[in-house]
Amino acid sequence: MIRLNEVKLPLDHDDDALRNFVLNKLSITTEQLVDIHIFKRGYDARKRNKITLIYTLDLTFDNLDEDQVLTRFEDDQLVRKSPDTSYKYVAQAPADLEERPVVIGMGPCGLFAGLILAQMGFKPIILERGKSVHERAKDTFRFWRTGELNTESNVQFGEGGAGTFSDGKLYSQVKDPNFLGLKVKQEFVAAGAPAEIIYVSKPHIGTFKLVTMVERMRSKIIELGGDIRFETRVEEINIVDNQVTGVTLKSGEVINSKHVTLAIGHSARDTVQMLHDKGVYLEAQSFSVGFRIEHKQQLIDQARFGSNAGHPILGAADYKLVHHCKSGRSVYSFCMCPGGVVVAATSETEAVVTNGMSQYSRSERNANSAIVVGISPSDFDNDPLQGIALQRKLERNAYILGGSTYQAPAQRVGDFLKGVEAKPYGDVEPSYKPEVTMTDLSTSLPDFAIEAIREALPAFNKKIPDFAQDDAMLTGVETRTSSPVQIKRNADYQSINTKGLYPAGEGAGYAGGILSAGIDGIKIAEAVALDMLKASSS
Repeated sequence: MIRLNEVKLPLDHDDDALRNFVLNKLSITTEQLVDIHIFKRGYDARKRNKITLIYTLDLTFDNLDEDQVLTRFEDDQLVRKSPDTSYKYVAQAPADLEERPVVIGMGPCGLFAGLILAQMGFKPIILERGKSVHERAKDTFRFWRTGELNTESNVQFGEGGAGTFSDGKLYSQVKDPNFLGLKVKQEFVAAGAPAEIIYVSKPHIGTFKLVTMVERMRSKIIELGGDIRFETRVEEINIVDNQVTGVTLKSGEVINSKHVTLAIGHSARDTVQMLHDKGVYLEAQSFSVGFRIEHKQQLIDQARFGSNAGHPILGAADYKLVHHCKSGRSVYSFCMCPGGVVVAATSETEAVVTNGMSQYSRSERNANSAIVVGISPSDFDNDPLQGIALQRKLERNAYILGGSTYQAPAQRVGDFLKGVEAKPYGDVEPSYKPEVTMTDLSTSLPDFAIEAIREALPAFNKKIPDFAQDDAMLTGVETRTSSPVQIKRNADYQSINTKGLYPAGEGAGYAGGILSAGIDGIKIAEAVALDMLKASSS
């Protein structure tokens, strides 16, 4: 196959435009062109009333010497041989292998670590402290309706991980030379995701579709010999002479294994404390705190797409903003959810945490995004546990500001910027459930963060008109943008001081979102498989 890059066509091009472009570009006949496979489709909206679609195409031919074509275009960087994007398993478990790898956590990282291990025949044991995704969804929606929190089954804990109750975004900026992200998306499509996630530049799935997909992927793991145990909390990692020997569960049961994947997510604070107490090496890392901001989705659509707002190919518009403050801090948008809602995302009692969520349709009235300020380890003396302490402090303060009922503190942008008493919400109705309490947000974050956000919002207003409009809504607090710790690992993906322990995904500081977590899960599975084969042959 030959790959054709940067194929630019108008937004409303006709059905034959792609084929005609290829025929003219390569100077070939229609009989020679057998198939056009869209590898990627994005868009350029810098001129919002003249939006361009940008394709990457893989082409299949008949009665055509591809080498001759490539020679003709050897000076054209946009015409190249298509790379091999197929996934290749690095190992196959021997039939007599007695040891079984353990995977702790069943978010995107643990799910893919378990799936790939199962596909290679290693029959993983996956331990998830929360419930199955269906039961977890019931607990989560109950909390949103009533304020009744289950600390082991919520937005953060349970099958599917925190990404299940999100926009289901599947794009990432991580380098992926081996196309592991494509493997992640292919498995999602096999489990029921829309086929378009393979090629659109900003794919998303939505919560309801994710729930069903996760259940199907779980079934595949079980069919391949894996065991999955819900409501099973790991109390201790067992270590002898810096070598993992297994895990002890809350029930007292011990599961022996010298290969333990730690895919705990960014909110398993008790597990991080246990690892620290056991001497597993970890470091503080940067994270961010801030608010969720809401606007009417129509405003964002018009700002980004102009007269093309509402076009079915473009869908609901998103944005990405960053402002570098005079203080040296950075404020940026994070986890933007077009046509979505702000959700309650705490996993601890008497705490308020916000996050964003969209369904596949992205059809809710509001757009929301986190507006967050960077926090560096130097802000808390590089103590690896002080980042968690700061998160907790802010979340508990937000609980009190909201009225100590899991309502979230909220304020109109205009009142926040002016530093005046909070008024009732106006044109933009807050979507957070259970409810919001309109209050002064100036005490909800450290002073430097409040100052930075007050500087950034008017700057963002210059990029998106009316972004800082009086009636835009801020809801606090957003604290779990990423893990405040990194569990350091070597090039072989094992902890730098604990052999057999494989820190993985977002909770270990090596991913940020569904796609990158899935990619990291695949890398971990490959490393575990190769090490197990090495151990079994020695």
